[in-house]
Amino acid sequence: MSADLGIDLGTTSVLVYAKGKGIVLKEPSVVAFDKDADKIRAIGEEARQMIGRTPGNITAIRPLRQGVVSDYMITEKMLKYFIQKAMGRKSFRKPRISICVPSGVTEVERRAVEEATYQAGAREVYIIEEPVAAAIGAGIDITRPFGNMIVDIGGGTTDIAVISLGGTVVSSSIKVAGNDFDESIIRYVRKNHNLFIGEQTAEAVKIQIGTAYARPQVVTMNIKGRNVITGLPKSVALGSEEIREALQEAVNTIVESVHSILEKTPPELAADIADRGIVLTGGGCLLQGLEEVISQRTGINTMTAENPSCVVAIGTGMYAEVIDKLKSGSTLGK
Repeated sequence: MSADLGIDLGTTSVLVYAKGKGIVLKEPSVVAFDKDADKIRAIGEEARQMIGRTPGNITAIRPLRQGVVSDYMITEKMLKYFIQKAMGRKSFRKPRISICVPSGVTEVERRAVEEATYQAGAREVYIIEEPVAAAIGAGIDITRPFGNMIVDIGGGTTDIAVISLGGTVVSSSIKVAGNDFDESIIRYVRKNHNLFIGEQTAEAVKIQIGTAYARPQVVTMNIKGRNVITGLPKSVALGSEEIREALQEAVNTIVESVHSILEKTPPELAADIADRGIVLTGGGCLLQGLEEVISQRTGINTMTAENPSCVVAIGTGMYAEVIDKLKSGSTLGK
């Protein structure tokens, strides 16, 4: 039996789906690189823990920037590590791998991902666009002639697409997503509280009190960082309404892009979306209140997929089966 793997190669994390087993690996897409020795010290979770805590010669590298390979060699080594870890050392047969990319990548970027996957040990490689993978993973039958709108908010990119008959009808990929939420919080805290905070603190704030829509009650959280003026440690209390203000620009960019895609959608498919609603996927869509903001601004019911962080990996893993259906003469469109 062939080993099929689906890889969600994200800016923030890499998820691997194995056929018959489900999600077998979820680790940060971070590599700790020793510049003096010119070699990799750690990959994944171990490397993430080194961010901001390493000596000058060790740098934590994210080889993917906004969903695109920014460092080919390190991406290849990272992929090889994750593939071997997902399959186990006893595997004798090279896997067939489906790997997803943002819908807006160029042909050159697409080929770079494909080549890195082959070099990492794949027997066969299928490249799939993130919104299509998200739709499959969310349980939507993409082979039917109905319009489905997917908004996949990852770490580095937000992919918005209308899918019908197995293909993308209209789509957009914008470089505003979960990481931008974190950066917005970092900038806001520095500007309004004279406090330097790191990525991990910003992410904790986003998860605990972050919101895109006004909460019925204001929630607060104490955070620690470095005072911009004195350079000494400092603690401040942040409120959810402040964080909503900090995130407003990034949230508006995503909502405007959804609106723009709806304007370009053919009328019949737009009518389907009005009936069926908009589906949110990706870790970034877990920001509280995002459903409400999109529903309010578009007038269309918006819902979050079950286990949204994993649907792209699940859909990518199931894509090989869709390919098999195509090869066996299914009526699925291109």
